[in-house]
Amino acid sequence: MGKFDGILFCTDLDGTLLNNARTISNENLQAIEYFKKEGGYFTFITGRMPYYAMHLCNAIKPNAPFGCVNGGGLYDGATGKYVWTKTLSKDVFKLVKVIDQKFDEIGILANCFERTHFCKENNETARFRKATGIPNLVSSYEQVKDNIAKITFASDDDALISAVEQTLRAHPLASKYDFIRSERTLFEILPKGIGKGVAVKKLCEHLGVDLNKTVVTGDYNNDISMFEVAFVGVAVANACPQALEKADYITVSNEQHAIAQVISDIENGLIKLG
Repeated sequence: MGKFDGILFCTDLDGTLLNNARTISNENLQAIEYFKKEGGYFTFITGRMPYYAMHLCNAIKPNAPFGCVNGGGLYDGATGKYVWTKTLSKDVFKLVKVIDQKFDEIGILANCFERTHFCKENNETARFRKATGIPNLVSSYEQVKDNIAKITFASDDDALISAVEQTLRAHPLASKYDFIRSERTLFEILPKGIGKGVAVKKLCEHLGVDLNKTVVTGDYNNDISMFEVAFVGVAVANACPQALEKADYITVSNEQHAIAQVISDIENGLIKLG
């Protein structure tokens, strides 16, 4: 019997597992291997698409499918296939058109399950492309034929992102979709009812894990739905105020090997599961 038998540990990536240099510390990697060796399931849940998360998957070596698209998909890195997905209706382009026409400087990306279409460029979409290394596939959103996982609006202007959010939430079609600010510079449209918490539930169903045996870690607004679903929601010390408020437990920062600390706290009984 392993120390962590039957426990599912899901973590966010940016600002949580990854440090500020966007790398994974040896301390975290060693703790993850120990957790898995002792019978635990370890994986991550991210807003990223699988095609720009696989280098991290190869480093982390999760022993369960990972959540992607802010909860809109589960992907098995070992087989290279989706276990489950939720697709956006093409009616979403009615909302995209409103934002496109009202805000000249907003960046627009259509994230599909196999590739991302850059529909409207700005400095933030250029930064995003450079950071992820994904191909520069330029397409009008009206010409996108792939199944859509999420729509992303991008800007480093907080006021512009806030104005986009207000416009979307006031739209007559808003009730058909969910919205999330996944980073300071990114605001997203997701299928109704989708969030990282959904991915936690789907993973439990897929693995046969009791929700009372789940621990999650995160740092931002899009991680809060995980906190609401899992038995224990852990915010890193560098988390945004909303995530800190909603967490059951606050650990060290992403610069202090937070994942290793949480695993240690589970082992030592400081974090108790049902």
